[in-house]
Amino acid sequence: MTRPPAPRTLADELRARSDARLARLLRARADLLSPLPGDLSQLATRAGTRTSVLRALERLDTFTLRVAEALAIAPQPCPVETLAALLPGGEERLPLALDALRDRALIWGRDDGLRLVRTAQELLAPGPGRPSPTGLGPTLAETATGISPSRIQELLTGAGLPATHDPVSALAALAGLFADRDRLTALLDQAPDAARAVLDRLTWGPPYGEVSARPSPPVRWLLDRALLMPTAPGTVVLPREVALALRGGRAHRELVAEPPDPGPCVEHRPDTVDAAAAGAAQAALALVEQLATGWSTDGPAVLRAGGLGARELKRTAVLLDIPEPEAAFWVELAFAAGLLAPDGEADERCAPTPGYDEWLALPAAERWTALVTAWLATTRVPGLVGTRDSKGRLLAALGPGLDRGPAAALRRRVLTLLAALPPGHAPAAEGVQRRIGWELPRRMPDETRIQLCDAVLAEAERLGVTGRGAFASFARPLLSSPRPEGPAAAELLRDQLPEPLDHFLLQADLTAIAPGPLRPDVRRVMDAAADVESKGGATVYRFTAGTVRRALDAGWTPDELHAFLAEHSRTPVPQPLSYLVDDMARRHGRLRVGAASSYLRCDDEALLTQLVADRRAAPLRLRRLAPTVLISELAPDTLLTRLRDLGLAPAAETAEGALVTLRAEARRTPPRTPPEPAPDGPPPADDTLLAAAVRAIRAGDHAAGAAGPSPTTARLAEPAGPPPRTPALETLATLRAAARAGTQVHVGYVTADGVAAHHVLSPVRVEAGFVTAFDHTADEIRTYPLHRVTGATPLR
Repeated sequence: MTRPPAPRTLADELRARSDARLARLLRARADLLSPLPGDLSQLATRAGTRTSVLRALERLDTFTLRVAEALAIAPQPCPVETLAALLPGGEERLPLALDALRDRALIWGRDDGLRLVRTAQELLAPGPGRPSPTGLGPTLAETATGISPSRIQELLTGAGLPATHDPVSALAALAGLFADRDRLTALLDQAPDAARAVLDRLTWGPPYGEVSARPSPPVRWLLDRALLMPTAPGTVVLPREVALALRGGRAHRELVAEPPDPGPCVEHRPDTVDAAAAGAAQAALALVEQLATGWSTDGPAVLRAGGLGARELKRTAVLLDIPEPEAAFWVELAFAAGLLAPDGEADERCAPTPGYDEWLALPAAERWTALVTAWLATTRVPGLVGTRDSKGRLLAALGPGLDRGPAAALRRRVLTLLAALPPGHAPAAEGVQRRIGWELPRRMPDETRIQLCDAVLAEAERLGVTGRGAFASFARPLLSSPRPEGPAAAELLRDQLPEPLDHFLLQADLTAIAPGPLRPDVRRVMDAAADVESKGGATVYRFTAGTVRRALDAGWTPDELHAFLAEHSRTPVPQPLSYLVDDMARRHGRLRVGAASSYLRCDDEALLTQLVADRRAAPLRLRRLAPTVLISELAPDTLLTRLRDLGLAPAAETAEGALVTLRAEARRTPPRTPPEPAPDGPPPADDTLLAAAVRAIRAGDHAAGAAGPSPTTARLAEPAGPPPRTPALETLATLRAAARAGTQVHVGYVTADGVAAHHVLSPVRVEAGFVTAFDHTADEIRTYPLHRVTGATPLR
C-alpha cells in the first residue's frame, strides 16, 4: 500500500483531516469560527496568528505545554524519537500530548517530521536576549553570527579539534563535539573547578551571564573553547547544545508528566454531603430573598462611578447578618441572575427587578438552579471587591472592573474536578490549587489562580453545590456540556429539600420556633411581627413590643395578629404574647402625628402633660396649642422615630384623621437584563453548529480549487426576482427540514430598516422563534428571528 505523501503545509494537513477532526479543532479553538474562514487555507492562516496561538497555548496543561516547548528547541522537522529523548519519563503520555497539539493545529507533519507552527515557535523558542521557557539559550550557530572566521578557528583549536576550511564546517565540528557525551566529558574534565561552577549556574537557566571587560581565567577558559559564547559587550550565553549535554539531554528540569493528585481527601457519607448541600441551598434562597426584600423598600444609592459605596455594602452586611465579603458575593450573584439592578433614575438606587418577582414565584429547586446557572456563567469576581485595579481605583460591588475572563472556565474546571472524585470525597484547597495549576499553567498568574480557586470552593459551599467540601449529587447535571441541565438538577434537589411548613411552635418566653423553612406567606408575616434571633436547622423568632408595633404600623389589626398566631401555632398561644399584642394595640395610635411642621393629637390629656414635662422630650420642642394637641418643629417621620425611642407607640394620620399604614411600597426597577459575561474567548460551539461550519469550510475549499465562482456565489450575484415569500407554517417546515437534512435554503429577510434582502442559509437549529444557520451571504454563523423571515425555498 502506497504511503500518502507528507503534507507540505498546515493547510495540506487540514485538508487531509476528517470532518470529525476539523470539528475538534474548531471546538478547541472557538475563536477560529468568528468570522468563519472561507476555506481551509484561510483556516490555517488564522490558526497561525499570534493572538489565536497565544490563546491556544494558554489552554494547554503543563505536560502538553512542556512537549510544545521541547519541540520549539528541537531541530525542525523533528522525529518523534528525538522529541521523546528530550522528555525522558514522559514517553507514556507523549502520544496524548501530541494528539492534543494536533487537535489544536499547533503542530503538523507526520511522526517522522513533526513541525511546530511558526508563531508558536517564535513564542516558545529562545530569541535575542530571551531564553525559552525551558531555560535554554540559542544554538551554537546562532551565537556565532558576527564572529570572524579566524576566531571560530581559534575556538576549534581551543577545543582540541583540527582546523577546517570554512566557518560552517568548524561550527559543525564543535556541535558534534558537544553532542558526543564522552568527548564532551573528557573536555570538561580538563576544566578548572571555578569554570565548572560557572557552567552549573547556567545549565538550567537563565543561560545568560555578565562578564567584565577582562573576563576571569575560568570564564576565559570557557570562552576559548566555545563552551560560552559572547552575545553583546559584557554578556555571554551558554549554547543550547552545551546546556543539553550538561542536562543529560533533558529539555526540562521537572517534567511533571502526570497530573498531581488533588488528595488527600476527607471522606463523608454521600447522603450526609447531599443533606448539608441542600441545607446550604435552602439558606442561599432565604438570603437572596432577604436581600431583595430589604432593597425593595430602602435600596442603596449607586456611586457616580458605578457600584455600591463601602457604607452601603456594610449596611447590607448588617441587614443579612453576614461579613461584608460574603455580602458582596450575594449582591453580585443576585445581579448576575438579573434579580437586582440599578434603577436608572437621576438619583440612582438599586432595587429588585421585575425578574425577581418571576423568580420568586418559581418552586425552590428551580430558583436554586437559576442562581447556580448564573453563577457558573458569570465572569465577575466578588472577591475583588475592596481591592484596587491597576490604576489604583477602588473596586466596588456592582461596579466596573470586576470581570475576569478566565473566571467562568476556571470555576467550571474546579467543579468538574470535584465531581470526578468518588462521592463524598472532599479534597483540601491546596490539592485543588496544585491540580488546577498543572492544568492551566499559563492561563493566569499563580496568585490570581490561587485566589480564584479559593473563591470557587467557598462560593460552592455557600450555594449548596458542595456539602462539607464534597460535590453534591444533585448538582452534577449543571456541569453538562454545552448547556447546564437545570430541570434535571432541580428534580434531584427537590427530593432533598424539606417541604415548607405552615406552622411554628410558640413558647412562653415570647419566642417562636420554626422547625424548618416556613411557607413564604407565613414567613413574611413572621418577619413583620418578630425578629429572627437565630438561624440553622430551626429558626427562632422573638416577639417584642417593637416588633408587634411594627406589624401594627404595617396595617395588621390586633384581631388579625391573634388569628394568625392561633391558626399557625402548633402550641397554644402563650398568655404573655396575647397580653403583649393587646397592650401594644391599646397604646398604638393613642398619639397621632401629622404635618404642621408636625403635631401630636391625643384624647388623653394626662399623657400629653406627662410628655411635655418629660426632660427626654426637650429636644422635640413641643408646644401646647390645646389640651389634646401639641406641635413640634420636627418633620413627622423624625418625630415618630423620636417618640418611639421614648417608649411610646405613636401612629401617623392623614389630614382627615385616618391612620396611615406605614407599609412601604415595594420598589422595582424597569425591566433589566442580566449583565453579559465577559470571557477571554468565545465559548465552544455545539456539535450541530460545528458540523455546519465544517461543511461550509469544505464547500469554500472546493470552490476555491475549481474554476469560476461557486454555485452559491452565482445564485447570489443574480437573484431571481424578489425575495421568497411563503406562509409562516411552510417557512418553518422548510427551515426545519433543511436543518435535519443539512441542505441550503434561499430565504427572504426583512432588516430592522424594513429592507427585504436575499440570504442563502444552511440552517443548524430552529427553536424558540429563531433560526441559527450558516449565512453564505455573510460568510458567518448568525441567528435570525423567524418573524423577520418572509419565506424560504429549498436551494437546488
